[in-house]
Amino acid sequence: MRDLYGPSGAALYDAASERLRAASGDAAFYLALARRARGPVLELGCGSGRVLLPIAREGIACTGLDSSRAMLARVSKSGKPRNLKLVHGRMQDFDLPEKRFALIYSAFRAFQHLLTVEDQLSCLAAVRRHLAPGGLFALDVFAPKLDRTAILEEKETPEGRWRDGDTEIVRLTSVRRDPAAQVIDVTFRHELRRPGSPPRSETVTTKMRYLFRYEIEHLLFRAGFSKVEIFGGYDRRSYDYFSGETVIIARR
Repeated sequence: MRDLYGPSGAALYDAASERLRAASGDAAFYLALARRARGPVLELGCGSGRVLLPIAREGIACTGLDSSRAMLARVSKSGKPRNLKLVHGRMQDFDLPEKRFALIYSAFRAFQHLLTVEDQLSCLAAVRRHLAPGGLFALDVFAPKLDRTAILEEKETPEGRWRDGDTEIVRLTSVRRDPAAQVIDVTFRHELRRPGSPPRSETVTTKMRYLFRYEIEHLLFRAGFSKVEIFGGYDRRSYDYFSGETVIIARR
């Protein structure tokens, strides 16, 4: 498995995510689902534990799966509770023998790293195998804006800025799109600026498949899920396209 982030990229991506997603309400949304489910809970693509650790700290039995060892190491360094188990693996073909979960979720667009229908359906089949009867699967993806998807290339643009000690970090993002494949190539370049030193850069690149509302619904029903609910935000507002969010809850 290729580690997308690596040790330095994981830390920078983590810091950016904390700042850029804090106001979205996604962590509170998944925490509320976990409280109602009462566990056990599985997060696919758990990253550094931004969403998972608050759930685990409530005493709910949790498992976090990620393909990046660097990200999993960051969870451990954050003070991993005993009720949290970490698994290194791929979300499209994970197998946790004799494990069944009341809630499985995939936060912050992780499902969009599955670029083919085959991988998407393989992941959904694995989710259904690991859900307890009546269990829930929740995920979020961005709602693609048609005018933006028509732009084949977006040049590097500042997306965030913060300080780490005496270092100023600027995150710059550039995008290339393949509309036929519905795939975007995203490059996150983190420019690190320290007084008296020339700037240096750390870069993370990734590919993501963008998914439309009914495409997601068809995938879930094809995979055998029922009662699919689709919202336009983490506050469960009606899906409206303009919010930029597609939030899904499906029942096994």
